[in-house]
Amino acid sequence: MNIERPTRHRRASTCPPSADRKLNDEGTAHRDYLSDSGLTSGTRNIIAERSDFIIRCSMLDVHLFKLIVDAMINVHEYVLKIVGESTSRVAPPALEKKLVEGHGLTKKAAKDVIRELVSEGELAYTYEFGTSFLELSFNKPVRVSTRVVLKPPGHHFKPGAEDVVITIKPGAAFGDGRHPTSRLAVRAIEYVLKETQPVWTEEATTVLDIGTGSGILVITAVQMGIHSGLGIDIDPSARAEAAENVLLNRLGDRVEISDQSIETIDGKFSLVTANLRYPTLKKMSTILQKITCPEGVVVCSGIRSHELTDLINIYEKTGFQLAWQAQSHEWAGAAFMVSE
Repeated sequence: MNIERPTRHRRASTCPPSADRKLNDEGTAHRDYLSDSGLTSGTRNIIAERSDFIIRCSMLDVHLFKLIVDAMINVHEYVLKIVGESTSRVAPPALEKKLVEGHGLTKKAAKDVIRELVSEGELAYTYEFGTSFLELSFNKPVRVSTRVVLKPPGHHFKPGAEDVVITIKPGAAFGDGRHPTSRLAVRAIEYVLKETQPVWTEEATTVLDIGTGSGILVITAVQMGIHSGLGIDIDPSARAEAAENVLLNRLGDRVEISDQSIETIDGKFSLVTANLRYPTLKKMSTILQKITCPEGVVVCSGIRSHELTDLINIYEKTGFQLAWQAQSHEWAGAAFMVSE
Protein backbone atom coordinates (compact mmCIF):
# COMPACT_ATOMS: atom_id res chain seq x y z
CA MET A 1 0.00 0.00 0.00
CA ASN A 2 1.48 3.34 -1.08
CA ILE A 3 0.61 6.13 1.38
CA GLU A 4 1.87 9.63 0.67
CA ARG A 5 3.85 11.33 3.46
CA PRO A 6 1.74 14.14 4.95
CA THR A 7 2.87 17.75 5.14
CA ARG A 8 4.77 18.62 8.29
CA HIS A 9 2.68 21.84 8.81
CA ARG A 10 0.06 21.22 11.48
CA ARG A 11 -3.47 22.31 10.69
CA ALA A 12 -6.38 22.93 13.01
CA SER A 13 -8.65 19.92 13.39
CA THR A 14 -11.77 19.99 11.23
CA CYS A 15 -13.21 16.95 12.99
CA PRO A 16 -16.21 17.30 15.32
CA PRO A 17 -15.61 16.83 19.09
CA SER A 18 -16.77 13.22 18.99
CA ALA A 19 -14.27 12.51 16.23
CA ASP A 20 -11.47 14.09 18.27
CA ARG A 21 -12.37 11.81 21.20
CA LYS A 22 -12.27 8.80 18.88
CA LEU A 23 -8.90 9.97 17.57
CA ASN A 24 -7.51 10.12 21.09
CA ASP A 25 -8.78 6.65 21.97
CA GLU A 26 -7.67 5.03 18.73
CA GLY A 27 -4.45 7.06 18.67
CA THR A 28 -3.41 5.43 21.94
CA ALA A 29 -4.34 1.99 20.61
CA HIS A 30 -2.50 2.37 17.32
CA ARG A 31 0.62 3.83 18.97
CA ASP A 32 0.69 0.92 21.43
CA TYR A 33 0.36 -1.56 18.58
CA LEU A 34 3.09 0.22 16.64
CA SER A 35 5.53 0.20 19.58
CA ASP A 36 5.13 -3.58 19.93
CA SER A 37 5.37 -4.30 16.21
CA GLY A 38 9.11 -5.00 16.02
CA LEU A 39 9.56 -2.53 13.16
CA THR A 40 12.66 -0.34 13.14
CA SER A 41 12.38 3.03 14.91
CA GLY A 42 12.62 4.99 11.67
CA THR A 43 9.77 3.04 10.10
CA ARG A 44 7.66 3.36 13.25
CA ASN A 45 8.09 7.14 13.16
CA ILE A 46 7.12 7.29 9.50
CA ILE A 47 4.00 5.17 10.04
CA ALA A 48 3.01 7.12 13.15
CA GLU A 49 3.33 10.37 11.22
CA ARG A 50 1.30 9.04 8.32
CA SER A 51 -1.32 7.27 10.43
CA ASP A 52 -2.03 10.38 12.59
CA PHE A 53 -2.76 12.19 9.34
CA ILE A 54 -4.95 9.40 8.01
CA ILE A 55 -6.92 8.91 11.20
CA ARG A 56 -7.50 12.63 11.64
CA CYS A 57 -8.60 13.22 8.06
CA SER A 58 -10.29 9.93 7.21
CA MET A 59 -11.26 8.53 10.64
CA LEU A 60 -9.28 5.33 9.96
CA ASP A 61 -10.40 2.48 12.17
CA VAL A 62 -7.65 1.11 14.43
CA HIS A 63 -8.09 -2.38 12.99
CA LEU A 64 -7.42 -1.07 9.50
CA PHE A 65 -4.36 0.70 10.89
CA LYS A 66 -3.12 -2.65 12.21
CA LEU A 67 -3.42 -4.08 8.70
CA ILE A 68 -1.20 -1.26 7.42
CA VAL A 69 1.43 -1.94 10.10
CA ASP A 70 1.30 -5.69 9.40
CA ALA A 71 1.75 -5.01 5.70
CA MET A 72 4.90 -3.00 6.45
CA ILE A 73 6.20 -5.81 8.66
CA ASN A 74 5.56 -8.31 5.88
CA VAL A 75 7.46 -6.16 3.37
CA HIS A 76 10.48 -5.90 5.68
CA GLU A 77 10.45 -9.63 6.42
CA TYR A 78 10.16 -10.32 2.70
CA VAL A 79 13.24 -8.19 1.95
CA LEU A 80 15.34 -9.78 4.70
CA LYS A 81 14.27 -13.24 3.58
CA ILE A 82 15.27 -12.56 -0.03
CA VAL A 83 18.68 -11.21 0.94
CA GLY A 84 19.34 -13.86 3.57
CA GLU A 85 18.24 -16.90 1.58
CA SER A 86 19.18 -16.00 -1.98
CA THR A 87 21.55 -18.45 -3.67
CA SER A 88 23.34 -15.49 -5.30
CA ARG A 89 24.22 -12.00 -4.16
CA VAL A 90 21.42 -9.48 -4.42
CA ALA A 91 21.95 -6.17 -6.22
CA PRO A 92 19.72 -3.22 -5.22
CA PRO A 93 17.96 -2.92 -8.63
CA ALA A 94 17.03 -6.62 -8.54
CA LEU A 95 15.61 -6.25 -5.04
CA GLU A 96 13.65 -3.17 -6.03
CA LYS A 97 12.15 -5.10 -8.95
CA LYS A 98 11.08 -7.93 -6.64
CA LEU A 99 9.37 -5.45 -4.30
CA VAL A 100 7.56 -3.78 -7.19
CA GLU A 101 6.41 -7.09 -8.69
CA GLY A 102 5.89 -9.05 -5.48
CA HIS A 103 4.32 -6.42 -3.20
CA GLY A 104 2.93 -3.86 -5.62
CA LEU A 105 5.16 -1.04 -4.36
CA THR A 106 6.11 1.89 -6.51
CA LYS A 107 9.79 2.06 -7.42
CA LYS A 108 10.22 5.00 -5.03
CA ALA A 109 8.55 3.10 -2.19
CA ALA A 110 10.79 0.10 -2.88
CA LYS A 111 13.88 2.33 -2.67
CA ASP A 112 12.57 3.82 0.59
CA VAL A 113 12.15 0.37 2.15
CA ILE A 114 15.71 -0.63 1.25
CA ARG A 115 17.12 2.70 2.43
CA GLU A 116 15.31 2.34 5.77
CA LEU A 117 16.60 -1.20 6.35
CA VAL A 118 20.14 -0.05 5.61
CA SER A 119 19.90 3.01 7.87
CA GLU A 120 18.55 0.88 10.72
CA GLY A 121 21.37 -1.65 10.42
CA GLU A 122 19.30 -4.54 9.07
CA LEU A 123 21.09 -4.56 5.70
CA ALA A 124 24.56 -3.46 4.61
CA TYR A 125 26.09 -2.61 1.24
CA THR A 126 29.08 -4.52 -0.06
CA TYR A 127 31.06 -3.70 -3.20
CA GLU A 128 32.92 -5.88 -5.67
CA PHE A 129 34.29 -4.98 -9.09
CA GLY A 130 32.35 -1.72 -9.09
CA THR A 131 28.98 -3.37 -8.35
CA SER A 132 26.92 -2.86 -5.19
CA PHE A 133 25.24 -5.71 -3.38
CA LEU A 134 23.02 -5.95 -0.30
CA GLU A 135 23.76 -8.35 2.54
CA LEU A 136 22.45 -8.89 6.05
CA SER A 137 24.18 -6.63 8.56
CA PHE A 138 25.98 -8.38 11.42
CA ASN A 139 26.46 -5.30 13.59
CA LYS A 140 23.40 -6.42 15.53
CA PRO A 141 21.77 -9.74 16.47
CA VAL A 142 21.02 -11.73 13.30
CA ARG A 143 19.12 -14.99 12.95
CA VAL A 144 21.18 -17.27 10.71
CA SER A 145 19.02 -20.39 10.98
CA THR A 146 15.68 -21.44 12.44
CA ARG A 147 17.08 -21.51 15.99
CA VAL A 148 20.52 -19.87 15.95
CA VAL A 149 20.98 -16.14 16.48
CA LEU A 150 24.44 -14.55 16.27
CA LYS A 151 25.12 -11.33 18.12
CA PRO A 152 28.12 -9.08 18.81
CA PRO A 153 29.14 -8.51 22.45
CA GLY A 154 27.17 -5.81 24.21
CA HIS A 155 23.99 -6.32 22.19
CA HIS A 156 20.85 -7.59 23.89
CA PHE A 157 18.57 -10.16 22.30
CA LYS A 158 15.49 -11.66 23.92
CA PRO A 159 15.46 -15.30 22.78
CA GLY A 160 12.46 -17.48 22.16
CA ALA A 161 12.05 -20.81 23.90
CA GLU A 162 13.95 -22.70 21.18
CA ASP A 163 16.52 -20.04 20.30
CA VAL A 164 20.27 -20.54 20.71
CA VAL A 165 22.05 -17.19 21.05
CA ILE A 166 25.78 -17.16 20.27
CA THR A 167 28.07 -14.21 20.93
CA ILE A 168 30.81 -13.70 18.34
CA LYS A 169 33.21 -10.76 18.65
CA PRO A 170 34.05 -9.27 15.24
CA GLY A 171 37.71 -9.75 14.41
CA ALA A 172 40.19 -10.78 11.78
CA ALA A 173 39.42 -14.50 12.03
CA PHE A 174 37.00 -16.03 9.54
CA GLY A 175 33.57 -16.93 10.86
CA ASP A 176 31.60 -13.97 12.19
CA GLY A 177 28.54 -15.16 10.29
CA ARG A 178 28.77 -12.71 7.41
CA HIS A 179 29.93 -15.27 4.88
CA PRO A 180 27.35 -17.69 3.42
CA THR A 181 29.61 -20.70 4.16
CA SER A 182 29.48 -20.00 7.90
CA ARG A 183 25.71 -19.70 7.82
CA LEU A 184 25.37 -22.87 5.77
CA ALA A 185 27.50 -24.77 8.27
CA VAL A 186 25.39 -23.49 11.18
CA ARG A 187 22.23 -24.60 9.36
CA ALA A 188 23.77 -28.01 8.77
CA ILE A 189 24.68 -28.40 12.46
CA GLU A 190 21.14 -27.44 13.46
CA TYR A 191 19.66 -29.96 11.04
CA VAL A 192 21.99 -32.74 12.18
CA LEU A 193 21.33 -32.25 15.88
CA LYS A 194 17.59 -32.02 15.35
CA GLU A 195 16.94 -34.66 12.70
CA THR A 196 19.55 -37.41 13.21
CA GLN A 197 19.04 -39.06 16.56
CA PRO A 198 21.12 -42.16 17.54
CA VAL A 199 24.56 -40.78 18.33
CA TRP A 200 23.30 -37.59 19.93
CA THR A 201 21.52 -39.42 22.74
CA GLU A 202 24.83 -40.40 24.32
CA GLU A 203 26.19 -38.26 27.15
CA ALA A 204 29.80 -38.03 25.93
CA THR A 205 29.16 -36.57 22.48
CA THR A 206 32.05 -34.61 21.00
CA VAL A 207 32.65 -32.23 18.12
CA LEU A 208 35.86 -31.44 16.21
CA ASP A 209 35.98 -28.18 14.26
CA ILE A 210 38.82 -28.14 11.71
CA GLY A 211 40.06 -24.64 10.85
CA THR A 212 37.95 -23.18 13.63
CA GLY A 213 38.57 -19.50 12.80
CA SER A 214 36.38 -17.51 15.20
CA GLY A 215 35.15 -20.73 16.81
CA ILE A 216 31.61 -20.18 15.57
CA LEU A 217 30.96 -23.81 14.58
CA VAL A 218 32.35 -25.57 17.64
CA ILE A 219 30.53 -23.06 19.86
CA THR A 220 27.28 -23.59 17.94
CA ALA A 221 27.51 -27.38 18.22
CA VAL A 222 28.16 -27.30 21.97
CA GLN A 223 25.51 -24.66 22.61
CA MET A 224 23.03 -26.88 20.77
CA GLY A 225 23.73 -29.96 22.86
CA ILE A 226 27.08 -31.57 22.07
CA HIS A 227 28.83 -32.34 25.37
CA SER A 228 32.31 -31.03 24.53
CA GLY A 229 34.30 -29.71 21.59
CA LEU A 230 37.76 -29.18 20.17
CA GLY A 231 38.56 -26.41 17.68
CA ILE A 232 41.87 -26.57 15.83
CA ASP A 233 43.57 -23.92 13.71
CA ILE A 234 47.12 -23.28 12.52
CA ASP A 235 46.67 -19.49 12.76
CA PRO A 236 47.60 -18.16 16.23
CA SER A 237 45.45 -15.05 15.75
CA ALA A 238 42.43 -17.18 14.93
CA ARG A 239 43.06 -19.35 17.98
CA ALA A 240 43.22 -16.28 20.21
CA GLU A 241 39.93 -14.94 18.85
CA ALA A 242 38.26 -18.35 19.09
CA ALA A 243 39.40 -18.73 22.71
CA GLU A 244 37.94 -15.31 23.52
CA ASN A 245 34.62 -16.22 21.90
CA VAL A 246 34.53 -19.47 23.85
CA LEU A 247 34.81 -17.48 27.08
CA LEU A 248 32.22 -14.94 25.92
CA ASN A 249 29.79 -17.87 25.57
CA ARG A 250 30.81 -19.31 28.98
CA LEU A 251 32.07 -22.56 27.49
CA GLY A 252 35.60 -22.54 28.86
CA ASP A 253 35.06 -25.88 30.60
CA ARG A 254 33.57 -27.58 27.53
CA VAL A 255 35.48 -26.24 24.49
CA GLU A 256 39.23 -26.39 23.88
CA ILE A 257 41.05 -24.41 21.19
CA SER A 258 44.28 -26.03 19.99
CA ASP A 259 47.06 -25.81 17.40
CA GLN A 260 46.91 -29.57 16.74
CA SER A 261 46.98 -30.73 13.17
CA ILE A 262 44.35 -33.14 11.94
CA GLU A 263 47.03 -35.79 11.45
CA THR A 264 47.73 -35.82 15.21
CA ILE A 265 44.11 -36.08 16.29
CA ASP A 266 43.50 -39.12 18.47
CA GLY A 267 40.07 -40.69 18.93
CA LYS A 268 36.72 -40.40 17.19
CA PHE A 269 34.16 -37.61 17.24
CA SER A 270 30.38 -37.62 17.09
CA LEU A 271 30.40 -34.56 14.83
CA VAL A 272 33.17 -33.09 12.66
CA THR A 273 32.82 -29.66 11.06
CA ALA A 274 35.06 -28.30 8.30
CA ASN A 275 34.41 -24.98 6.61
CA LEU A 276 37.27 -25.30 4.12
CA ARG A 277 37.75 -25.07 0.40
CA TYR A 278 36.97 -27.94 -1.97
CA PRO A 279 40.56 -29.15 -2.64
CA THR A 280 41.22 -29.51 1.11
CA LEU A 281 37.90 -31.22 1.78
CA LYS A 282 38.57 -33.61 -1.10
CA LYS A 283 41.97 -34.62 0.32
CA MET A 284 40.59 -35.03 3.84
CA SER A 285 37.75 -37.45 3.06
CA THR A 286 39.60 -40.58 4.16
CA ILE A 287 40.92 -39.17 7.42
CA LEU A 288 37.52 -37.68 8.23
CA GLN A 289 35.97 -41.11 7.83
CA LYS A 290 38.52 -42.53 10.30
CA ILE A 291 37.98 -39.94 13.03
CA THR A 292 34.16 -39.89 12.88
CA CYS A 293 32.15 -42.22 15.13
CA PRO A 294 29.83 -44.82 13.63
CA GLU A 295 26.58 -43.01 12.83
CA GLY A 296 28.48 -39.75 13.31
CA VAL A 297 28.26 -36.83 10.93
CA VAL A 298 30.70 -34.65 9.00
CA VAL A 299 29.55 -31.14 8.08
CA CYS A 300 31.34 -29.62 5.07
CA SER A 301 31.08 -26.04 3.88
CA GLY A 302 33.28 -23.71 1.86
CA ILE A 303 32.24 -25.41 -1.38
CA ARG A 304 31.24 -23.59 -4.53
CA SER A 305 27.85 -24.69 -5.82
CA HIS A 306 29.37 -26.21 -8.96
CA GLU A 307 31.77 -28.29 -6.80
CA LEU A 308 29.09 -29.92 -4.66
CA THR A 309 28.24 -32.87 -6.90
CA ASP A 310 31.87 -33.94 -7.17
CA LEU A 311 32.36 -33.67 -3.40
CA ILE A 312 29.27 -35.78 -2.75
CA ASN A 313 30.56 -38.48 -5.10
CA ILE A 314 33.97 -38.52 -3.39
CA TYR A 315 32.52 -38.77 0.11
CA GLU A 316 30.02 -41.45 -0.82
CA LYS A 317 32.87 -43.55 -2.23
CA THR A 318 34.78 -43.01 1.04
CA GLY A 319 31.99 -44.46 3.17
CA PHE A 320 29.64 -41.55 3.82
CA GLN A 321 25.97 -41.09 3.04
CA LEU A 322 24.59 -37.65 2.17
CA ALA A 323 22.20 -36.47 4.89
CA TRP A 324 21.69 -32.79 4.02
CA GLN A 325 22.67 -30.20 1.45
CA ALA A 326 21.86 -26.55 0.74
CA GLN A 327 23.11 -23.63 -1.31
CA SER A 328 23.36 -19.90 -0.70
CA HIS A 329 24.94 -17.05 -2.69
CA GLU A 330 26.75 -19.48 -5.04
CA TRP A 331 28.17 -21.48 -2.11
CA ALA A 332 27.10 -24.90 -0.85
CA GLY A 333 27.16 -26.94 2.32
CA ALA A 334 26.58 -30.63 3.00
CA ALA A 335 26.29 -33.04 5.91
CA PHE A 336 27.46 -36.65 5.56
CA MET A 337 26.65 -39.51 7.91
CA VAL A 338 29.08 -42.40 8.26
CA SER A 339 27.58 -45.42 6.47
CA GLU A 340 27.08 -48.57 8.50
